Amino acid sequence: MEFEKMKDTIHHRISKPEGTFQRFSILVPIVKVQGELHLLFEVRAAHLRNQPGEICFPGGKIEKNETPEEAALRETSEELNLGIEDLEMIGPLDYVVTPFNTILYPFLGTLLQTNVEEIHFNPSEVGSIFTVPLDFFFNTEPENHFIYINASVHDNFPFHMIQNGKNYKWKVGKYPELFYEYNGHIIWGMTARIVKNLVNILKEEM
Repeated sequence: MEFEKMKDTIHHRISKPEGTFQRFSILVPIVKVQGELHLLFEVRAAHLRNQPGEICFPGGKIEKNETPEEAALRETSEELNLGIEDLEMIGPLDYVVTPFNTILYPFLGTLLQTNVEEIHFNPSEVGSIFTVPLDFFFNTEPENHFIYINASVHDNFPFHMIQNGKNYKWKVGKYPELFYEYNGHIIWGMTARIVKNLVNILKEEM
């Protein structure tokens, strides 16, 4: 390859996470309840195969030829039985690359002229919905725990090609898990991390 062509290729590209990832997108819906700003959460339907009964934001897998923004709006529309025109995208939060080969793109959005009580969510995906005042998260620090991720190396790994062979000192990953509790609801994991990220972003501007 010619040097000038190589320079042009690298200069104009947009960087992305290296590797193969599943890409997901979510919307963090902010709504007004009796004049107060709330975040809207879903409780996943009990019959779902993955994470039944857990608390989350609307969202799902990004389809081929779909932007993260489009996926967040589409999934929210499908799960809450709202038209795309009933949703307003405000902007992106910080995206998350997990140790589990996924990338999550969160966006803050709002529901236009929709009362929470009038939402007839899709029961095939959603068991119930509820809201939490944004001020609660501003005034409450989450409980913080960690899970540790250790390397599990297959027997056919070429240990003879690396220093120290089978005695190689693999690093241990430290992955944060946050927990909020509100009126009997446990908001934890990735959902809690996204809430905390939103609060941190807003506090930086205050």
